[in-house]
Amino acid sequence: MKMKKYSAETMVEAMKKVRADFGEDAIILSSTVVNSKGFLGFFKKKSVEVVAGFDEPAPKMEEPVLPFSSPPIVSVDKTSVELKKEMNEMKKMLENMQQSASHSRLPDELKPLLMHLEKQSLSSSLITQIGEEIYNRMKAEKKDFTHEEQLLMTKQFLEREIGNLPFGGISFNKKFINVLGPTGVGKTTTIAKIAARALLENKKKIGFITTDTYRIAAIEQLRTYANLLQAPVEVAYNSEDFEKAIANLADRDVIFIDTAGRNYKEVKFVEDLTRLIDFSLDMESFLVLSMTSKEQDMKIIIEQFNQFAVEKFIFTKMDETSSIGPLFNLMKDYQIGTAYYTDGQEVPEDITEAASEKLISLLLKGAYDA
Repeated sequence: MKMKKYSAETMVEAMKKVRADFGEDAIILSSTVVNSKGFLGFFKKKSVEVVAGFDEPAPKMEEPVLPFSSPPIVSVDKTSVELKKEMNEMKKMLENMQQSASHSRLPDELKPLLMHLEKQSLSSSLITQIGEEIYNRMKAEKKDFTHEEQLLMTKQFLEREIGNLPFGGISFNKKFINVLGPTGVGKTTTIAKIAARALLENKKKIGFITTDTYRIAAIEQLRTYANLLQAPVEVAYNSEDFEKAIANLADRDVIFIDTAGRNYKEVKFVEDLTRLIDFSLDMESFLVLSMTSKEQDMKIIIEQFNQFAVEKFIFTKMDETSSIGPLFNLMKDYQIGTAYYTDGQEVPEDITEAASEKLISLLLKGAYDA
């Protein structure tokens, strides 16, 4: 990593210097406010010192060929994650085998619906339950059901499974809206969409705190949205900065907290959040997940965040996937509802407040298309 120290009168000027040398992918390693000594104790002046770095791609090295290869040494955490992944894959394979055996005895009239649910990646358990419920009613009533009747029974089943979970956007009962999630899921854009709705539709005075100080581009992206919304932004590099930011935004109705996008499969990054953010505040926390991620990866992220009181999920990139079954699987497994789902980059248009009936309709859309 290349590193360099910068001095400037303000953080903004320091960031300009960093960006000029290292570009938008620069990493901020530390920042310090420095007081000059002045003359005879007077005319003291503050300045900012920033240490920034840039990761250069490491050259690939050929591994030596050894006569005997020793087993790789891995951390306990990584071993645990890999083992859990393998166990889940085996469990899924067994469920698929059981599902195939179960489906073979169901009438052909149900096959199109069940195949559609499989393509949507709904869990084997839920698909089997749906098929069995409709089949048992067919036997009890001694009749075949139309496609419309099958869809209605499927909707009723899913409504019973998830309808009791909380749905819908922010309640405005809490001052702080904390948005969590791994890198690449679109947290900052999602925050901007929610904040714009709060400002334009609910007439709330909004403000932003970003703790995503790892990359300059993340701060600048939030500043761009905040400028468009004419809302203040505070940057928190540590817990002391976070407390000052809260004080500076005391007059705001709602304060949106943009957390750093990191690889939260690693426990240490989750622990960093607890040291930086005061989770005892009057706060609603939302976990953002991308529908383009693997379901097993999303489960690992959810389990890493289980120490926080996650109110609801926010699912992004719905327009980039052809299967939304994992959304239902996760809600069912973790008993957590959904606040919003997004389907594009436009702010604030491409975001929808979630409701169980909307999501079920999306899941079943096209079930009987030729």
